[in-house]
Amino acid sequence: MREELRRYWIQPTIIAATVLIADQLSKAWVLDALGTAAGTSRPVIEPWLSLTLVHNTGVAFGMFQGIPHFFTVTSVIISIAAIYFYRRHLPSRSWFVQLCVGLIIGGAIGNIIDRLRFGYVIDFVHVSWFPGIFNVADSGITVGVIALTLFLLIRGDGERDAPAGDQALLGTLLGGGSSRKRE
Repeated sequence: MREELRRYWIQPTIIAATVLIADQLSKAWVLDALGTAAGTSRPVIEPWLSLTLVHNTGVAFGMFQGIPHFFTVTSVIISIAAIYFYRRHLPSRSWFVQLCVGLIIGGAIGNIIDRLRFGYVIDFVHVSWFPGIFNVADSGITVGVIALTLFLLIRGDGERDAPAGDQALLGTLLGGGSSRKRE
């Protein structure tokens, strides 16, 4: 058990905690700097970058506004599924996969905290040429998903780190497994 924690969970946990802390600190700073009124904006690098406070009750790019509780529940379910998928179906010993999973989970938890605290996600990074306003958590999720997707497309999932029972079952199903007689 201790070895599994060290091998599979330490790095993703540290990365997720780092993303979560950066996300929550940046949101607290923005609320302090801009106040709580949605739509408040301050230029950072005119005309390309500004801080614009948005109360996002929807999902990415503000789509599907107005049903925040639905997205709170789905965010929790997706996060749990991501953890399961990481451990059961990905090459979870890979440091790169661990990095990507940490980014995704840290970002997801950051936005879940907002939904539970405020009923919406605090978005504030406004890049003039980009179609939406986002936050640190969104960046972690996006970078993690894109990097993991590219990794799996280029490298494949390789030998997944399945428990020994799963490997034995797979071997049996493929005809090279157990030497026990079937009855």
